[in-house]
Amino acid sequence: MGHPYPIREIARQAGLSEATVDRVLNGRGGVRESTQREVRQAVADLDRQRTQVRLVGRTFMIDIVMQAPERFTTAVRAALEAELPALHPAVVRSRFHFRETGPVTELVATLDRIARRGSQGVIVKAPDVPEITAAVGRLVAAGIPVVTLVTDLPSSARLAYVGIDNRAAGATAAYLMGQWLGDRPGNVLTSLSSGFFRNEEEREMGFRGAMRARHPERALVEITEGQGLDATQYDLVRDALQRDADIRAVYSIGGGNIATLRAFEDLGRECAVFVAHDLDHDNTRLLREHRLSCVLHHDLRQDMQETCRTIMRTHGALPPATPPLPSAIQVVTPYNMPPC
Repeated sequence: MGHPYPIREIARQAGLSEATVDRVLNGRGGVRESTQREVRQAVADLDRQRTQVRLVGRTFMIDIVMQAPERFTTAVRAALEAELPALHPAVVRSRFHFRETGPVTELVATLDRIARRGSQGVIVKAPDVPEITAAVGRLVAAGIPVVTLVTDLPSSARLAYVGIDNRAAGATAAYLMGQWLGDRPGNVLTSLSSGFFRNEEEREMGFRGAMRARHPERALVEITEGQGLDATQYDLVRDALQRDADIRAVYSIGGGNIATLRAFEDLGRECAVFVAHDLDHDNTRLLREHRLSCVLHHDLRQDMQETCRTIMRTHGALPPATPPLPSAIQVVTPYNMPPC
């Protein structure tokens, strides 16, 4: 039984004699099974209490750097703030560095400022490009752990990725699309905010692969670089609809769904099936209005808690743990939406 505690401390915790504890720990026999369980429980209790003692009074300053539409960064901020009580007795303070779009050089400059100033951890959602990978490397070299959220930077020195299996999410979208379209004819519009986000690329690959295997007769029409913003998304969707009169469904990988639906309506076109991602405030409203078929969602609060705990572990404030498993993919329809 590996542990860092003196026999005297375990005996005090268990309410047993030091001699009895010594016999249990060294497997000398002559001790009842119930007494052995008491010793094991005492060690477990000390583990838990030691963790709490290490946490008391600890403050962790983390930086959250994201390129994403305002609707998503608002959801991230709300999710983190909702999970702060669950991280007590530690105190987590956060600095937010959010932007909707812009050159990669600005993101790199933000990451480099954090590396110079210092931080106890950085949570990143950024394009998977060499400049960002290099900036993450500089953060890690400065002793700052980096966790990627929602979209990964697999070739970087990041500590961990927290989020869903995006390829599985894309395949799930294809399965639902095929079931709902059934025998009705029609092509499918796939919409990415940018080709440089790893999560969107993986969703598209999962979707395309499953559609090719299950529904090879359906053409997929891709648009990209709308940045998930309604202002740019509308023109991209409208142009695609005017070029292809057979588009009847949408798999929205990168957002901008209000603009997408408006383009269909303005051209008098029906969108028979619409699968989207993330239960942000826009998609929540659209789903309640039955304008989306479903939203593939993951528990952002759980993800934020996991990112914070991963960073805390690197500072020795929590026991080591295995790498986080992918977040569960939830299929949310107008009929199983969480309460407001």
